[in-house]
Amino acid sequence: MSSVSSSNNNNNNNNNITGVKRKAALLNEKYEFESTLTLEKLRKQQAEFAKERDWDQFHTPRNLLLALVGEVGELSEIFQWKGEVKPGLPDWKEKDKIHLGEELSDVLVYLIRLSDKCGIDLATAVQDKIKRNAAKYPAHLAKGSSDKYTAYTEQVKKSKK
Repeated sequence: MSSVSSSNNNNNNNNNITGVKRKAALLNEKYEFESTLTLEKLRKQQAEFAKERDWDQFHTPRNLLLALVGEVGELSEIFQWKGEVKPGLPDWKEKDKIHLGEELSDVLVYLIRLSDKCGIDLATAVQDKIKRNAAKYPAHLAKGSSDKYTAYTEQVKKSKK
């Protein structure tokens, strides 16, 4: 279980927002994540939450990684034995979607906390990774293909010459 704090008021508001976004997804409409919430805000919120409970002593990189792996396992269980799942989860019950959101949140919280304790700016690391992936998987070569980047290595080298 994750150590995230929020008030009931915020939870109700977030559930309403999430419900609207879910309906948009079900209708195949575009939606965006909450735009004012940043990884930095989440990092600070989680750090304060742990500090108030004197949990920093337990939040070592190893412990956080193991907790993260446990949460990924719980997330995996939700999908286990379901076969392929359609985007937007149109066949899922609302309570199952809420449970999925809780487990995804647990994974994100532990990932942010782990990056914080390791001194890694997660937002910057993600941006850098996206740039590296764009170079490894040029759109004109990778479009529609699930091949590993090594399948494009020679073509990428030739196009840089």
